[in-house]
Amino acid sequence: MGDHVKGKVVVIADYGAFVEIAPGVEGLIHVSEMSWSQHLRSAQEFMHVGDEVEAVILTLDRDERKMSLGIKQLKEDPWETIEVKYPVGSKHTAKVRNFTNFGIFVELEEGVDGLIHISDLSWTKKVKHPSEFTQQGAEIDVVVLEIDKENRRLSLGHKQLEDNPWDTYETLYTPGSVHTGKITELLDKGAVIALNEGGEGFATPKHLVKEDGTQAQQGEELEFKVIEFVKETKRIILSHSRTFEEAKEEQKPARKPRQPKKEETPVINNVAAGTTLGDIDALAELKAKMEKGE
Repeated sequence: MGDHVKGKVVVIADYGAFVEIAPGVEGLIHVSEMSWSQHLRSAQEFMHVGDEVEAVILTLDRDERKMSLGIKQLKEDPWETIEVKYPVGSKHTAKVRNFTNFGIFVELEEGVDGLIHISDLSWTKKVKHPSEFTQQGAEIDVVVLEIDKENRRLSLGHKQLEDNPWDTYETLYTPGSVHTGKITELLDKGAVIALNEGGEGFATPKHLVKEDGTQAQQGEELEFKVIEFVKETKRIILSHSRTFEEAKEEQKPARKPRQPKKEETPVINNVAAGTTLGDIDALAELKAKMEKGE
């Protein structure tokens, strides 16, 4: 076993190909031994009847006159040195194989697969399903985030090829600042606003009321005040109403501090004075009775 042999493909099926090595001596190359890829395909994609092939003997049963062969063993298993060709942080171009609800499976080369999680597709775009982002068979640029050698899979990212714009948004969309944005989507709970400087914000219905009392509509471009900015959850809460409500409050004349009424001070003093005089009269009367011996 391990020896290299040459032969001719005499029979082929989806699951593999029979190769005649010598008259009356045949070996089977199973489709799983034709490529390091974990995606089983039809043997016809690799060879045809009449092809001269070289293979490696994997198992040999002389009594049963059975032999299993492999051709992928003629090439180095890419996962043996995966850290060398695909180190963490390296950038590559991959081919989209298929989609799931949580991400995109791609192939960097035959035998090397990777997954781009849906959260690693875009910094700003809310992707509901990966098929919205690209299509099967298309090429996509990726960066290696993590290597899972045991399961022969790479964790990949696409958005990491660009700087995180939320670092800039953090300094731009400070609470209280006013920015221009366009309402791109109206929902029951509010509206999605595309801000001119980049990124999206959200405003609830009560914050979409305009100065004339009407409700802002989809497609309108208005000014919005930032109420809340949360970088971790990529949330920008906006209000159009506050741009004019607070301006009105600022224009109102400041209230003068309340002045006490003129009669208040003397009334208080008189009460205090009256109480004091009453006490003095009572003491004087008590003193007079004591002097009379009562």
